[in-house]
Amino acid sequence: MENLKIRSFAEYKKAYKKSVQDPEAFWSEIANTFTWQKKWDKTLEWDFRKPEVKWFQGGQINITENCLDRHLKKLGNKTAIIWEPNDPDEESRYITYRQLFVKVCRFANVLRNNGIKKGDKVCIYMPMIPELAIAMLACARIGAVHSIVFAGFSSSAIARRINDSECKMLITANEVYRGSKKVNLKEICDKALEETPSIEKVIVYRRTVEPTNMVEGRDSFWFDELQKASQDCEAEIMDAEDMLFILYTSGSTGKPKGMVHTVGGYTVGTTYTFANVFQLEKDDVYWCTADIGWITGHSYIIYGPLAAGATTVMFEGIPSYPDYGRFWEIVDKLNVTHFYTAPTAIRSLAKQPLKFVEQHDLSSLKVLGSVGEPINEEAWHWYNDNIGKGNCPIVDTWWQTETGGIMISPLAGITPTRPTFATLPLPGVQPALMDETGNEIKELNADGRLAIKFPWPSIARTIYGDHQRYKEVYFSAFENMYFTGDGAYRDATGNYRITGRVDDIVIVSGHNLGTATIENAIDEHEGVVESAVVGFPHDVKGNALYAYVILYNDVEPSDKLIKEIKDLVANTVGPIAKPDKIQFVNGLPKTRSGKIMRRILRKIASNDTGNLGDTSTLLNPEIVDEIMAEAKNI
Repeated sequence: MENLKIRSFAEYKKAYKKSVQDPEAFWSEIANTFTWQKKWDKTLEWDFRKPEVKWFQGGQINITENCLDRHLKKLGNKTAIIWEPNDPDEESRYITYRQLFVKVCRFANVLRNNGIKKGDKVCIYMPMIPELAIAMLACARIGAVHSIVFAGFSSSAIARRINDSECKMLITANEVYRGSKKVNLKEICDKALEETPSIEKVIVYRRTVEPTNMVEGRDSFWFDELQKASQDCEAEIMDAEDMLFILYTSGSTGKPKGMVHTVGGYTVGTTYTFANVFQLEKDDVYWCTADIGWITGHSYIIYGPLAAGATTVMFEGIPSYPDYGRFWEIVDKLNVTHFYTAPTAIRSLAKQPLKFVEQHDLSSLKVLGSVGEPINEEAWHWYNDNIGKGNCPIVDTWWQTETGGIMISPLAGITPTRPTFATLPLPGVQPALMDETGNEIKELNADGRLAIKFPWPSIARTIYGDHQRYKEVYFSAFENMYFTGDGAYRDATGNYRITGRVDDIVIVSGHNLGTATIENAIDEHEGVVESAVVGFPHDVKGNALYAYVILYNDVEPSDKLIKEIKDLVANTVGPIAKPDKIQFVNGLPKTRSGKIMRRILRKIASNDTGNLGDTSTLLNPEIVDEIMAEAKNI
């Protein structure tokens, strides 16, 4: 999609200015580069007070025609997906655009043969194998709404999501390889299905040769179903505002929120942002290490890259198996040019000996990306120095499940970068810094709460089945604005740095302190791997700061170390930011997407551990008990 790409910083400024002055003309021009079954009548109708957003009304578009059909003539023989297995001794799979088109059409007919039609909901609970991509694209082909659940969630988490969205079908695999372990997904699904009356059919992909328990009349194998299916499947006519998918994101409280994304705006938004942030050329190989069970995987492993005609890598495994050089081995093997991962992964790999990096040739890399949370300075420099060798721009991307696509980020090789800053908003994104009284902060060099003044095409339209909650969570804080829930700092040149969730801004003695800034300071200590800072009630200050700190394996906790860390924070941020308490821990409670569950840490710091909520879906639930036990001694 060369015609979508911004080529210079001057061109970025021109595009941004147009996108603010005349958003409808700007996005109409972008949307015109896509394949539409019918052009739209009205570009935009919106009111954040309701809240209601509609893009490209009257238009008809199927995202799979944009990901597949339109590429067949020129790019049919180009590799669309490279699949890299968990076990490096297993063979990689290369799937061309033409092959992917046939596979998607055929599986779309499998769905239809099993009673799935436009508007039906399909739950997908699969490992990172090409069939996951095929299943989601097949749903989109026929207008079924996919709801993908990360294949590490528990049976109860699957059941809750299936019941909330009333899915008719579940697609899964018998087993999954995860490092040295094998996990029986079908067993987990069978337990979930005891509580999901809406499920009528289950299709199982056989990833291993192990015997699989199948329920007659309900369950069937993927391969058996393919034998009955034609490979001819016209794309369903979809209105621009028809649902494309529901994706659940955990709230800090309450049940998970099913974010609804629609076909037209999401297609335009994700493809445009992908093309511009990453700046791929035609022979580049792009690898995002996320799982497709998260929005990053939806937008930047599958839909964005395929709509842009890119070659995208899917990796089944984990960064530590068979050793901590696995990521770099794959970069070397596949000549990856664009590498997009999370700060959590970067910090984890930075903790390992450099030999795991140095034994692989990373000279193919052109662009590095960061996603999921603000990247701390130490991790940024390690990434820049050891992986990019100082030659690769780092795109530190800020966005959310709710935004559908990247909102604030450098454009690779175009936007001047600054470590830990997401830099500038993409064209079409109008950020505002707000103070606690609801007034916009116009000046530079300012901290505030990050809101968005104007809709962008890929914004989520609602929370499935609960529009009132959507309004309360995102549109009640500031009049006629979308509230991101994040705090941000804007520097003298207009660059934005995300300072963490607003509930991670702690008011200490009347001072608003962003915990991300304090964590960055702590992480600068040579003995520290990672830290998390939360507030806890204090009789004098109102709130005080509690720091959970992970040390390198060869560093011993000591009073001297505590003093060094406090002094470092005082010298970097200011004496007011010194933590009152520091607890050395072996790990932090994290979601499977790598986000630290600060809600749990706040409760432990406040000695309020009576109800920590459901910790079973954490990546490492055992660490919670360990931290609680040790906290009693702090």
